[in-house]
This record gives sequence, C-alpha cells and structure tokens, in this order.
Amino acid sequence: MKFSSSLKFNAVAEWWDEYIAYDSLKKAIYQLEKQQTGVDHPYTDLESNERTSLIDRADSSATDALFIPLLDHELKKIMLFYEAKEAEVLKELAGLEELVREQDESEPVADEHYMHDIDEDDEDDDDDDDDESPVRSRTRAQSPPGIGRQPSVGTSSRGKYMLPQRCSTPSMSPVGRARRLVTKLKDSITSTTGFPESVWTSRSNYAMDVRLLFKRRITTLYVSVTSLKSYVEVNYSGFRKILKKYDKVTESELKDQYLREVVEQTPPFTQQSKDTLNDAITRLVNLYAKCVTQGDLRAAQRQLRLYQREHVAWERDTVWKQMIGRARRGRGGIDSGDEFPGAPVLEHEPEKGLLSLPTPVGRIKITKKILSLLIAVAVFITLLDVRTVEGVPANRCFAILIFATIMWATEAIPLFVTSILVPLLMACLRVIRSPDGDMLPVPEATKYIFSVMFSPTIMLLIGGFTIASAISKTSIDRLLITRVLSLAGTKPNIVLLAFMGVSCFASMWISNVAAPTLCFTLIRPILRTLPPRSTFAPCLILAIALAANIGGQSSPISSPQNLIALDNMDPKLDWARWFAVAIPVSAISILLIWLLLIVSYRPARSPDGEGDIEIKPIKAAKDSFTVKQYWVVFVCLVTIGLWCIEHELEWLVGDMGIVAIIPIVAFFATGVLKKASSLRCSQESFDDFEQFLWTVVFLAMGGIALGKGVTSSGLLENMDDVIRKLVEGLSLYSVVIVLSIVVLVVSTFISHTIASVLLCPIAKEVGSHLPGDQSNLLVFITGLICSTGMGMPVSGFPNQTAATQEDEVGQLYLSNIDFLKNGVPASIIAALVVATIGFLLMKLVGI
Repeated sequence: MKFSSSLKFNAVAEWWDEYIAYDSLKKAIYQLEKQQTGVDHPYTDLESNERTSLIDRADSSATDALFIPLLDHELKKIMLFYEAKEAEVLKELAGLEELVREQDESEPVADEHYMHDIDEDDEDDDDDDDDESPVRSRTRAQSPPGIGRQPSVGTSSRGKYMLPQRCSTPSMSPVGRARRLVTKLKDSITSTTGFPESVWTSRSNYAMDVRLLFKRRITTLYVSVTSLKSYVEVNYSGFRKILKKYDKVTESELKDQYLREVVEQTPPFTQQSKDTLNDAITRLVNLYAKCVTQGDLRAAQRQLRLYQREHVAWERDTVWKQMIGRARRGRGGIDSGDEFPGAPVLEHEPEKGLLSLPTPVGRIKITKKILSLLIAVAVFITLLDVRTVEGVPANRCFAILIFATIMWATEAIPLFVTSILVPLLMACLRVIRSPDGDMLPVPEATKYIFSVMFSPTIMLLIGGFTIASAISKTSIDRLLITRVLSLAGTKPNIVLLAFMGVSCFASMWISNVAAPTLCFTLIRPILRTLPPRSTFAPCLILAIALAANIGGQSSPISSPQNLIALDNMDPKLDWARWFAVAIPVSAISILLIWLLLIVSYRPARSPDGEGDIEIKPIKAAKDSFTVKQYWVVFVCLVTIGLWCIEHELEWLVGDMGIVAIIPIVAFFATGVLKKASSLRCSQESFDDFEQFLWTVVFLAMGGIALGKGVTSSGLLENMDDVIRKLVEGLSLYSVVIVLSIVVLVVSTFISHTIASVLLCPIAKEVGSHLPGDQSNLLVFITGLICSTGMGMPVSGFPNQTAATQEDEVGQLYLSNIDFLKNGVPASIIAALVVATIGFLLMKLVGI
C-alpha cells in the first residue's frame, strides 16, 4: 500500500487536517525535480506559464533551501496540535484521578436509598454490567440521554462528570424491598468475614453504576491517548517517507540530518513526549484495574487493548469505505491509479442503452452487451435445430462453438464466465462420445470433461503465477530492472531500447499484465522531467506496451495463449526448444520495432528542434539481496531448469505440471508467499494465493474443455473434407503464411487467449493433413502470432494500459492514431518474423 493511502487508512478522521500534508509535499518535490532538470533543458512550465528557475542539479543545497521551509511549516502545525491535545488529555486524566480519590474518601456503600426509575426488565440487566464488552460499553456510552439504562449523571461547575446521586424514595415496590433485603444479607455476610466492601467491589446497584461510569470514562480517555500516540508515530513515518523520496528524486542527503537535528528535537517526537504518553497510558491501566477489574492489571491491559482494537477497526472500516467510494467516483484514493498508473478503475461508467422498451414492470434498457447476449442465444438455439454438420454430437458442438465465439468476441458477459458455460453445455447436451462413437451418458460425460479441464497445463499455469508472485513480492523484479536501466545512460534512443528489453524480459516471468504496469511506474520520473510536447513520452509508453506483447510469446508461462498451444501439441514441446525459437524471434522483433519507433517519432529530437533531449538517468536500487531473495532465485532457476530438461526426466516427473508443484510448495511452505487463515484474517493480512489470476485459470480450463469437446464430438472429423480442400496443393510454407494472416487478424480484435483457444485446434487439424504431420509446427506458430496482435488500443492488456496513461494536466499520451500508425506495422513486422525466422528455427530444432 502506498504511504499516502496508508496515512488515510491509519489517521483519526477528526484530525485529518492536522496530519502531515504528504501529497502536497510530494508535489513540491516533483516541482523541484523539474527545476533541477531545467539547468540543461529549460522549458516552459505549463502550470506557472513561465520559464523554470535554474538550479544546478549538483548543488543540492539550493533545493534544500526551498524544501526545508515546507517541512518546517508542517512540523510546526503538528507540534501545536499535539501540545494542545496533550494538555487536554492530561488535564482530563488528572480530573479522573481526583474523582477516584474523592470516591475512595466518600462514605461506605449503602444501597437502601439508591433507586432507579426502571422497570423489572431493566433490573435483570444490571447484573451484566461488570461483564459488559468494550463494544457494548462503547455503544451504550455513546447513546444519548434517555436511551438505555443511564445513571443520574450531570456536569459540575468544575466541568467534571458528577457521580450517581443517592436519593430517598417515599415508597418502594415489592421488588425493591426484596432487593434491599438481599443486599442487607450480603452486607452482613461480608462484614462477618472481616473484609469491608468498597464501591469498587460491591455488587450493589449504586456501586455497579459508579464502576460503569468510570469504565466508560477511562476507556474513552485510553482511546484518546493511544490515538494521540498513533498520531505521533504516523507523522514521524510521514516525515521519514517524504524525506526519503526527496533524497531519491533530488539526489540530496537531507533525510538523516533533518530527522536527527530537527524532527526528533521537536515535540511530539522527543523522548520526553513519548514518556509522557506512555506514563498516561500506565496511569489509565492502573485506574481501570482499580475501578473495574479489582486490581488485576493483566485483565485491565487486555480489556483496554481489546477496546482499542475494536475502536480502531471500526474507524478504519469507516475510513476504508470512504476511500473506496472516492476511488469509485474517480476522486483519487485506493485503486484510483496512483499506485499503478493505467490500472483499470474499480467501477466503470454505466453503459448507454441502445433503446428502451416499455414493459408491464417498467422500462428495460437494451445495451450493447444485452443485445450481443440475445443474438448469441438466438444463433445458438437456431444452430441446435438446424442440421449444419453430420452427426448429432458434432452439430451440437458446432452450436456451442459458435455461441462461445460470439460471447467471447463481444464480451457480453465476463470471458471466464463464458468458459465455465462450455463444460455445462457440453455435458447437458451430450456432446462427448465414447471411443466407439456412441454419445456418453451425462454422468460419464461430466467426469470426462472435468478430468481434461484440470490438466497438467493448468498446473503449469498456476506454477507460473506462483513464480511471478514470489518474484514481485520480494521486489526482485524491481531490483534487477532498476540496475539494468541504470546502465542505459541518458541517450533517448538507448533508454528506449533498454526499456523495451526490460519490458519484454519481465513479461516472460511476471506476465505481460504486471510487467508493463511496473515499467510505467518506473518511467514516471522520466516523464515528469521531459519538455512539453516531447515525442519521447508517447514513444516510450507505446514501446513498453509493444515489447510486453512480444514478451508474451517468449516463455511458455508468460501468457495463457502459450499454454493453450502447449496443450494442443503432441508430444508437448520442452522448454529448451521453445526458448531456442522464441527468444531469437522476440529479440529480432524488438530491434525491428525499436527502429520503426525511432523513424516514426524521432524521440531524441527536442521539441524546439535545437539539439537532442537528455533523459534523467534511472538510479539503481542500493539494496543488497536478502536470504529470502536468494531462496526465490534458487527455486525459480531449479524449476525452470527442470522444465527445460523435462523430456529427459519424463520417467521421473511425468509432465511439466508436476514440476510446477515445486515452487508452490517451496514458497508457501517457507512463508515467502502467504495464505491468510480464515481464523486469523485481519485488515492488514494479505492473501497471496487469492491474488492469483484465477479468472485466467478458468478461461484456460474452458478453452481446453472446448478443444477436447470439438475433437470428441467428431466435429473436426466432419471438417476433414473442408480442411483437405483448403490445404490441397499448398506447400507447407504457403499454409504457414495463410495461417499467420488469419491468426494476426483475429488476435488483433479479440483477446489473445481466446484467439488461441479458437485457432490452435484448427491449426492442429490442418497440420495433421500435411505431409509428415506438421501439427506441432502450426500450433507453435499460432501461439506465437497470437501475441503479435497489437495494432489496436484494445489488443491485449499492455495496449489497454498504455492507452490510459495521462500527463500532469490529464491529457492522454497516446491516441488511436498512434496505434494505427505504429501498432499495426509493428504487428505485421512481428508476425513476419515468426513466419520466416521462427519457421526456420522450428525446422532446425526438429519441430
């Protein structure tokens, strides 16, 4: 969680304006960063509409002189607020202690004349007061007068709460007389034992009301003191975090000096202030033990901490809901894009209706998605009734295939939901056949479908998620990437190539979903310091997205389409041969696309045409590798090595899916990744297992089930004549070219994963009719080209993320023209590299 969000999450809502203005200080840092860069390339500041001041980046004292007054202002604000609150709570604590002393010095407890105007039901509740939980106590304490059982409490001239007063009552109900008799008997028994009873130990009505009153006051004051202590800790973390960011951005060394010489010498951050708060907490615990728990300090500490935790949980839940609400309304906060620029927002604008139809129950709005769903259902029902292909199972499977294709293409419902519908329809419509050609009964068909859905390929996918999560959580990706990028220097073209290489490589291991998001986070310091209207910004953003798409073809676990392709291969391709083809193809594609972008954007040229721009260098992370990080690297290398030589170890492991279990066990068993227990879950807990892309898993499972259904139903057998006519007289390479064009067009307009689900079985069948059975080769080419469909803003997640990137004034860096002008040629280049160099390499490695 970002600190700005953590600050909101941990802050006391009523004190929000008194906390450190972290976001404002961060904006000031970025302005100083611009001024530093202005020495080499002065430019017009869009916000002030004037030239930036020139500050020598080597002279950090100039920026320090501008930033320190801002810190001093925040420090003074925090100090004044703390001193006022500290005086307030200490005064209230002293008054509370005086009340306890007055109560100790008052006359012995007598209950005869202390009566409440309550009914019999309220009297039954009196016995539970001492066992009242903090939540119930807080609820009753916050109730307005007249609600619930309230003792007679007022306010004295000194501002203190008055204790419940004894009063004489002219008459007494039978229940009251009985209670007085029981009290007298109890008091007589107590007096004979030799232990005089006080208000803190008596069970009388008056004593219990007194204890309840003190309990409420002590717990409320305890929360105030602990909240003040938390206020100090959060603000100290704020100063430490903002100074760390300042040093990192401006290359200064202000943090340690300012914390040591200024912050830690100012209340509330002095040791004396901390001791004062700790002493107040100790006094409150002692008071609570005296007034409530009959001297038991451990019980007092436990109950007060429980009350504090429940209060904090209540406050945090309220603040968290407010922050989520703000994010959903596009007003910033958690998940609004601050942490991950370009990440999808939590809630989209409602879809506009195409038309509105009046019905007896009201008007129904027909949207594009509803219309697509109606069309898909209508086509599905029609195809079920019309004999399209020979054989009932094949005809029904064809209807399911067309229905799923329309649903996936239009996204009328979430993609993974359509995938889950596939096995349901295949089982209920009896699409699956036995080896003899007979339709299997529904129970047997269900068992078969589920047995093929969770295949070793799915286990390989989950293993890939585990590796990606471990690398990301231990910050290995950021550590390695920043070190590589720090070597790129300041030349725009070299920096552009470095980012493309990093984006491609990262996509191989942490998926082409997370890799571009990470890279877009790393380039923000560069984008902030670029001159206005510089072409380097859109060029860099588009380059990262295109490289991430290319990285999706580089390893078997980098994207679901690769795993779909592997599942359609027989025998399955080992990792060594995949790398032998995919890595050279990806490297050549990256270089060619880099040249294309340089020619198209000329990113090194300054906006005014005078010379070249200079890029702010990326600083390498200074942290050294920890034992946990070495462990993650070791497990990942061992797992990848076993995947590469799996064919030689097939007698031992059987399949690559078994090898995928190694990182799952190694990381979750050693605590690198965590699965939060339902019995211990808290708002701070983070469940790594739940963060896996399970929708992608279900999407792949549905795709595998559909592929097996198309084969088992006999649909592919019915397509033999059509496929044979298509490939008759064509050479292998001619088929490769035609297939490449079809795959590229389809994957440009629909999901890459869905394209592989639909096209890999067809490629497999086409290859089986070619001399020498070229199924694996055509499936491999199909899987690689699915990742090259990147000509549109909606073509894959990297493009979608790049299309949402905005500058400081809220304008998008990229337009549809950028994708059409550069994305379409890049797609064609990458597809041609696969169809030419990739084809030759596949032949060389024996595919």
